[in-house]
Amino acid sequence: MKADKHNSKGFWDWFNPAGRDVGGWAFILNRISALGLAFYLYLHLFVLGKLAQGPEVFDQFIAAAKSPLYIAGELLVIAAALYHGLNGVRLVLNSFNIGVPRQKQMFYTALALTILGTLVFATRMFAG
Repeated sequence: MKADKHNSKGFWDWFNPAGRDVGGWAFILNRISALGLAFYLYLHLFVLGKLAQGPEVFDQFIAAAKSPLYIAGELLVIAAALYHGLNGVRLVLNSFNIGVPRQKQMFYTALALTILGTLVFATRMFAG
């Protein structure tokens, strides 16, 4: 009896778009948005730790947070949260066998709503 061979797929194959259909792209984007949101959680906790260092340190952070680069980073967090949430709704509907034949349309709708919502946030964030 032969032993099972180890699966040769590695971590980076999770993100390889080659040969994937729309569902594969949705899955890759979901993974990327989840990793980004997890990273943001730790970053957010680090920022909250600034509060414990006193008002001067926190005020310095707030001044730095008004930079366009920081605002762009916040916009990426918003885009990731929108996509991750909307794609999650699509996955729940598929789990309950609702809309399975319309997976592509639901993915494109989630993507369009993510882009639209991100643009709305962008205009408000960079205007002020």
